Amino acid sequence: MKFIAPDERLEFPLYGLSEAALYLRVPIKTLEYWAFGRKPISPLIRAASRNPRALSFMNLLECHMLASMKSLYNLRLPKIRRALAHLQKTTGYKHPLIEQPLYTNRVDLLIKEIDRLVNLSRGGQLAITGIVEAHLERVEYDKEVGMFKFYPFVRERSTTEPKFIVINPALGFGKPVIAGTGISTAVIASRFNARESVPELAKEYGLEEKQVEEAIRWETRAVAA
Repeated sequence: MKFIAPDERLEFPLYGLSEAALYLRVPIKTLEYWAFGRKPISPLIRAASRNPRALSFMNLLECHMLASMKSLYNLRLPKIRRALAHLQKTTGYKHPLIEQPLYTNRVDLLIKEIDRLVNLSRGGQLAITGIVEAHLERVEYDKEVGMFKFYPFVRERSTTEPKFIVINPALGFGKPVIAGTGISTAVIASRFNARESVPELAKEYGLEEKQVEEAIRWETRAVAA
């Protein structure tokens, strides 16, 4: 069954390259290569807008999954390109790296399809399985409203990372907010930088202090990057 996103906000060009690179923790040049290619090499995904260059929320999730393979794959290899083209053609999904495993819960099939064309070793397959699953756990799909939510990595790419920060095109215009709320991480960090304390902010917004601290950590990491 083909997935059709019921909410068009998923496909809006919401994110510039520099912003998306910060959210995904990848170099902007890498993201540019994935999304827009480099003559004569075609891109790995279909960017929402080429002029001006911008990514949709679904593009953001696709690049999140490409990042999960970056440490094991040289994404310049034609085999990776063929694997993605094969998935797109055979599954009928516009964004197969996200829609296939999350909408049908066929994570193993996704990995096998990629493995079949990339010819990974047994050890490599086991390694990529763990990495892919860790990244897929950061993306949730709500079938009732047809909406994806993305919990970006704040400290490191790990299964132990808390899900305190969420990016959802239905909240805060797709900008990072504290999970379970519509409170912008940028607002929290701004007030903290204006010398309001963590306990004060937590009390005012009805949050736990660890949520406030994670919002500040997220925004501080983004500035440092």
